[in-house]
Amino acid sequence: MWTYQGNEFAEIPEGYAAFVYLITNKKTNKKYIGKKLFYFTKSKTVKGKKKRTKKESDWKDYWSSSEEVQKDVKELGEENFTREIIRLCENKGSASYFEAKEQFINEVLENPDRWYNGQIQVRVHRTHIKK
Repeated sequence: MWTYQGNEFAEIPEGYAAFVYLITNKKTNKKYIGKKLFYFTKSKTVKGKKKRTKKESDWKDYWSSSEEVQKDVKELGEENFTREIIRLCENKGSASYFEAKEQFINEVLENPDRWYNGQIQVRVHRTHIKK
């Protein structure tokens, strides 16, 4: 289960494409900050024309792209972790920006004993951020 602002989160709100999240290991208090898209687009050719379709991602069952987080979830059980949405984002670019911002603010690379994050990878530009 995901939570957002202290409440259970199960439905995608109108106008949002992604979110930034925090996963916490309740046994060790080790954490992970990441981002996830609510939807992905697929392209396929139908009668010579490219058609794009939007499908919901696996966000409800998602446990990070981090192999270390996935390993711990598998070994310790999902009940020993919390998944919290810390920011809803209108697009992929703003999710990338706010994910990196949270990672830098929390100094995830400087504290490997407290954070699962092993890298910060981002490429954004001003137009990704809407005031």
